[in-house]
Amino acid sequence: MKNFKKVKKVTLLAGAFLCSVTLLSPVFGQGTPTLSDPEIASVAVVANQNDIDFAEIAKQRSHNPEVLEFANTMITDHKAVIDLAVALVTKLHVTPKDNAVSKSLISDAEKTKGMLNSKSAKEFDKAYVDNEVAYHKAVIAAVKDLLIPQSQNEELKALLQKVVPILEAHLAHAEMTQKKML
Repeated sequence: MKNFKKVKKVTLLAGAFLCSVTLLSPVFGQGTPTLSDPEIASVAVVANQNDIDFAEIAKQRSHNPEVLEFANTMITDHKAVIDLAVALVTKLHVTPKDNAVSKSLISDAEKTKGMLNSKSAKEFDKAYVDNEVAYHKAVIAAVKDLLIPQSQNEELKALLQKVVPILEAHLAHAEMTQKKML
């Protein structure tokens, strides 16, 4: 049993790493992209919308109360972040602009949604929670290492910095839920 848990942990860490690489592939594949504030706004909105979409699938597919509670939290919190981002870009008269990072996020999310929808009822909860752990690790890294450093507008930078603790709380919640599922 101990070896099984070790294999599971290695598998989860590998999944988180792959998700991070996928999320940041435009960063590492072609050097660090230079993103304008409108492009950063697009990445932020897309990343939040992706997590809402994953949570909507969980609400449809899961019967686990802890998974459903987590999914509802993701929907509420990520919608609130999108609302804050929309209010800020409206105030600043900025239109979010698609870019390689946001397009990669959209493409990867489609694959993830397909994977989640392909899981049996028995496999779904684990797949969803594992994805949430990996996704939040990748998003936190992207916000800290790419979006915040490249933000030119101080209000946008402050919003991104404000979101990091929320994302870290989501990660902790996902990891707690994941441990309960072992």
